[in-house]
Amino acid sequence: MPLPSDPRKYTMGLGDHIEDLRKRVIAALILPLPLAIALFFVADWLLAWLILPLQKVQLAGGWNPTLQVLSPPEFLLLEMKLSIVVALVLALPWILWQAWRFIAPGLYPHERRFVYLLVPGSFVLVIAGLSLLFYVMLPLILQVLMLFASGIETPQVLMPLADATQSAVTAFPSGRPEHAAIGQAWLADDGRSIEVAVTSTKEGMAQILTMPLEGRNAISQVYRLSSYVDFVLALSLGIAVAFQLPLAVLLLSWIGIVNVDMLRKRRSWALLICAVVAALTTPSDVFSMLIMLIPLYLLYELGILLAKWLPASRLAGSQTDGEAEA
Repeated sequence: MPLPSDPRKYTMGLGDHIEDLRKRVIAALILPLPLAIALFFVADWLLAWLILPLQKVQLAGGWNPTLQVLSPPEFLLLEMKLSIVVALVLALPWILWQAWRFIAPGLYPHERRFVYLLVPGSFVLVIAGLSLLFYVMLPLILQVLMLFASGIETPQVLMPLADATQSAVTAFPSGRPEHAAIGQAWLADDGRSIEVAVTSTKEGMAQILTMPLEGRNAISQVYRLSSYVDFVLALSLGIAVAFQLPLAVLLLSWIGIVNVDMLRKRRSWALLICAVVAALTTPSDVFSMLIMLIPLYLLYELGILLAKWLPASRLAGSQTDGEAEA
């Protein structure tokens, strides 16, 4: 049904509004439910992709690249939760479209133009924020947090070196060989892990397993799978909300609460607010907060540019006679 040009001519009773809302809610749930069921069958792949940044940091630091499951149903419940969350994220455009079809008849055409800019802009910012999180911020945050717990070392066990004239049998030769036999083990080039050749995956190729040597660290950093996934999801939500800052600044300028000159004069206050938001949306360390603070303040400057380039008068354009009389 086409949207009315004059919302005053589009009148409905309270009961009709409630019925329309019920239909939109049902329509909004039609897509996420089957999508969540389908995603459950690829939940292993989603989890593998989600824990990949942590495993890379663990391997680079010489830690064991594994996570723990501490109860029998924990893994199943976690996959169900992850499937539902990802389904809601993927179905968000459809959910927002149903919400838009409910409120759009009550808006004038020039008011709808604001939404046509805000919604696509919001998606672009969310994608940019999550990409920055997974490919830049999350590896750095994990590396810094894990380094904090690696400062405590176990007491060293020392023994005299063998005399150079004596023959020594090396249990684990140093360096990866060019050709490995099944069961052969050696000390990795970095000296922090042992590599073992196990069952071949392809003809002529052996799979290499890595066993980090953690005896130097008094704290074994093996994390719980559900805790790590909750940490990443909470961080993703914080990043997605924080990256809406340019659109929030733009919307406030359209309403008339702020203007470009005011935004420029309040840069010091904006920096303080960005620092508070960065502290609330990241782990409690200075390095992670700085990683979040820099893009947040750049987004504030982007909001100033958008408020300057896209004022409300330019976006609304000319109004119809009916809108002008209203």
